[in-house]
Amino acid sequence: MLSELRLRNFRCFDLLDFDPPPGLSFITGRNAEGKTSLLEAACVLLRLQSPRTTDNTELIRAGASSLSIGGLCGDSRLEYRLGPAGRTIILDSKPQPKSTGYLATGRVTWFANSDLELVKGPASARRRYLDFLGAQCIPGYAAALRSYERALRSRNALLRDQRPRREIEAFDPLLAETGETLIRSRSSLCAAIAPPALAACSEISSGSDTLEVSHQPGASLPFAESLAGSRSEEERLRQTIRGPHRDELLVKLNSKPAAPFASEGQQRTVALALKIAQARHLATVHGAPPLLLLDDIFGELDQPRRNLLLASLPGAQAIATTTFLDWSSLPKGTETFELEGHRITKKRSP
Repeated sequence: MLSELRLRNFRCFDLLDFDPPPGLSFITGRNAEGKTSLLEAACVLLRLQSPRTTDNTELIRAGASSLSIGGLCGDSRLEYRLGPAGRTIILDSKPQPKSTGYLATGRVTWFANSDLELVKGPASARRRYLDFLGAQCIPGYAAALRSYERALRSRNALLRDQRPRREIEAFDPLLAETGETLIRSRSSLCAAIAPPALAACSEISSGSDTLEVSHQPGASLPFAESLAGSRSEEERLRQTIRGPHRDELLVKLNSKPAAPFASEGQQRTVALALKIAQARHLATVHGAPPLLLLDDIFGELDQPRRNLLLASLPGAQAIATTTFLDWSSLPKGTETFELEGHRITKKRSP
């Protein structure tokens, strides 16, 4: 559980202190007050990455040269600093040369309107979904992904430049080893999330929709043989055409591909079900649910689906943002806060 969050020069905030309560809390406020940025800071603190950008220097407040995010997660005190000298991560007052121990302290599932990309967006959006989950529950996954991506970039650069084959094949052993790890891991992840995704979709849709997810690998195994078999085609196209960078998470609703056949409301249900499945799988693997960060998704749902979604969330700490709370009732124990002038105040506890 995240019980303290301290921001310094993060996005629009010069200073902000927030103590998230256990259970469900809502943060209300007008647009551009920083509601999304507050959730983003919690994600960066726990996972060292933003769900909104791949360049963390964008997180530094305009006019400032550095930022810091601190907090208490369980019994562990965390701090993330970013400045001209680069990144520093601190666990219990000790700077960490590697992120492994730091990242073991907390896990996150992020919900946002952009999750519709999981249904109707490119395959890369669904691969990012699997990667965010894999990095939080499979030892060595993140390292394998980084190594694969570095080797793939180098290999593709050589293919584009039509370099000698021996230079290109120098990257094949590392590409094959890390690629097989990713393909096998993603296959196991898809098999693991299929049942909770099916259950969550049924819960949110009141049993009217059936969701199926499956893994379509971007290469056959052994991957080294798949690489060798695609040599002539990749030389023609000047890029690596087999591998986990071509993996796909297939999503079907009521036995049909969800992207072309599901209504927009059904697509939102599918996206929510996939995120709930992610959270439930993390809870199963680690014995405790992740922190749930829900960024202004309730305005896109009718009231019955809002309530069904809240009932479907794993028993966990959840922080949600919204511009309004016009519901007839909130779950018992919900706490509400208001963000105004980049300052947060507690409002009421139903």
